[in-house]
Amino acid sequence: MKNSLSPHQFHIPVMGIAYTIDTPAKVAHYGINSSISIIEDHLIEKMRAYYYKLNHQEYTPITKDTVNFRAKRITDYLNLIGAEVKKKVEEVKTAAFTSTSEITKYFDLLPEVSELKQKYLHFLNLEESSSAKETLEAQLRNEVKAGAIEVNIMTKVDREQLDENKEPIENGSDALQALKGYAESNLENSTLVFSAGMNPRLFNYLSSFDSFQPDNNGNFKKAIAIKVSDYRSALIQGKYLAKRGIWVSEFRIESGLNCGGHAFATDGFLLGPIMEEFKQKKEELSAELASLYRNSLAEEIEITELPEIKITVQGGIGTFDEDNLLKGYYEADATGWGSPFLLCPEATQVDEQTLGKLQKAKEKDIVLSHSSPLGVRFNYLKGASGEEFRRKNLLRNRPGSSCPEKLLQSNTEFTTEPICTASHKYQKLKMQQIQHSDLPEEAKAKEIDLLIQKECLCTGLCNSVAKNYDFQFVKKMDFVTVCPGPNLAYFNDKYSLKELIDHIYGRKNVLSGYRPHMFIKELQLYINHLRELLDSTDFSNKREAKKFDKFSQNLEDGIAYYNQLYFEGLISNKQFSTDLLSCESQIQEITKQVKAA
Repeated sequence: MKNSLSPHQFHIPVMGIAYTIDTPAKVAHYGINSSISIIEDHLIEKMRAYYYKLNHQEYTPITKDTVNFRAKRITDYLNLIGAEVKKKVEEVKTAAFTSTSEITKYFDLLPEVSELKQKYLHFLNLEESSSAKETLEAQLRNEVKAGAIEVNIMTKVDREQLDENKEPIENGSDALQALKGYAESNLENSTLVFSAGMNPRLFNYLSSFDSFQPDNNGNFKKAIAIKVSDYRSALIQGKYLAKRGIWVSEFRIESGLNCGGHAFATDGFLLGPIMEEFKQKKEELSAELASLYRNSLAEEIEITELPEIKITVQGGIGTFDEDNLLKGYYEADATGWGSPFLLCPEATQVDEQTLGKLQKAKEKDIVLSHSSPLGVRFNYLKGASGEEFRRKNLLRNRPGSSCPEKLLQSNTEFTTEPICTASHKYQKLKMQQIQHSDLPEEAKAKEIDLLIQKECLCTGLCNSVAKNYDFQFVKKMDFVTVCPGPNLAYFNDKYSLKELIDHIYGRKNVLSGYRPHMFIKELQLYINHLRELLDSTDFSNKREAKKFDKFSQNLEDGIAYYNQLYFEGLISNKQFSTDLLSCESQIQEITKQVKAA
């Protein structure tokens, strides 16, 4: 499948809104796949202006009075990034093979198991000026390929856009316009990644574009990937799309809690058992989706070769051994390494002040917060300037934000038109409601605390790149919010691209001190979640009690599964068994509290 051209075995997932906004322009010419968020068209327009100036080209704004301005901004920006990547790939191909050149860096970064890397190492050992070396050099230059420019659409961010009569514009919502913008770009060998669950109208809109259809050999110019938390989610979404003539080329499994940004906890199902199910049922999944897909396209297109399905995984990976386990035992086609790359200026957009805070961050500084206006839990770095901005507004007795971007407007509790729960307007109305309610004072304080945690993510997640590229995103709002996964707490330096990739491939170890195995860390996070459930569950309600029991049982089943992996020698981490025993004791202590109540 053409979308698998990368010579690397990992990708850089989307991070926030702006942290990977131009990551492909930074790393794709080294063959690395990476993902851009395209939902924030105001930021996209700012980035258009930056790249036109960078390339000494005339910049013509795409203004809001232009029809489909959101889609057109996105299309043009993706074309700009695509052109930037092509230019850099040509520079790599024509560079001299010197110790510091870009083409040498391209091959040095490759994993040792790569056939291309072995061909390069053979080239280095050939006698200078020999005909064999000249021939091999030409082959190597020809095999330099760009990594894929992936784009991400968070399906839940889909605000309606209204016409002058206050009626919804057909296919004009934010997510649909983002899809249109991507579909009409000239990117090839690219992947569209959907995250945050199903959005039926967004999924249905895919069939409007020919760019998501394969050629007769099953190759796509633009492929579809779906980020999922478990096998059931993959099957449901895959079937929904297959029935509509859309093939999912990749299921991107992400840990429910051991991830950056928005966290979608499972019902206690852990990553190891989830990966095991995908491994056991991959052929079954492919066959079921293929049958539905063939039937849906029977009268339109004949496909001689079925597209493949890739299974990739991300969320909390931190060592070569963990990466090896996922690609070896679980047969993952690739892995995603996200949060550590926030510490790599060569790859991502983090301003210097925030970078310093990330380097110093410990476990206690990265929290599963209630900061997101979407009502979804959000992994978040305490102490960033976004938190300071929010607290200053509280001290001024003006909680919330002016809501300049309005991307996350979804609440109609007090208004006819949706507003954002992090906005001044909502916070004022909600606080009044809480204060005038019949709740006990302690309950009121808890409700208000949850309310005032909401933060203006649309602005905070964009300002790092604005600081780095010296443009103003929103007037008088230059604070930064950053959303690393818990795994970042164990990476405490600023890294070069080579240092991090050498770490991923086991050529270097950038970690120092104790770091729990990724499976243990996720389990610990789920135990914390279980404690929260203990406090919030009404055990007199049979349904709630049953849900709690099922959650804790799934964790215990996961521990039994991990014990088996350890005793079979598939996990060599010496601390693993001790940590697992500690986790088991904590769960038993929690369940004892339930029985004693």
